[in-house]
Amino acid sequence: MNQINNSSKPKEYLYVDGYNIINHWDSLRELSETSLEESREKLMEILAEYHHYSNINIILVFDSYAVRSDRQVDRFKGIEIVYTREFETADQYIERMLDEYGRRRRIRVATSDRVEQDIILSRGGTRISARELEVEIYNATKTIRRIAKRDNNINDVEIGRLDNQIIEMLSDLKEEI
Repeated sequence: MNQINNSSKPKEYLYVDGYNIINHWDSLRELSETSLEESREKLMEILAEYHHYSNINIILVFDSYAVRSDRQVDRFKGIEIVYTREFETADQYIERMLDEYGRRRRIRVATSDRVEQDIILSRGGTRISARELEVEIYNATKTIRRIAKRDNNINDVEIGRLDNQIIEMLSDLKEEI
């Protein structure tokens, strides 16, 4: 399947302030009212799918500020999930990453926290609001579906050109699988 990304573009990193996004996307906010865990999992699924077709390195950061723990880093379907350590906010973690890499890498940060957006810009990153990220993902998903539909239509036309004997053989093979 065709991908939206252009392989000649420099690698892009997208840091996502997890709870900020959950609190700004209506569907995730509503879900979090009954289950915060389910809203986190839903966000991870959405971002993993987006990563798959955009090829953007996505780092999803969740606050563990009031939880006694060390920083924990997990992988989920190609994206990195960071749970901050005790007394560390997602904002602090992201700011530290910007200090380290912000001027050497193409880094965007998804948050609707206005003060944090200003800090991001001052440290070499670019910002994207929760709403802008939601629209970007929606539009990319729509484009992928349109491409897939077009490719399926082309495949249907190509199959229609095959003679009946070959179509029957392909059908038999499909049933065996």
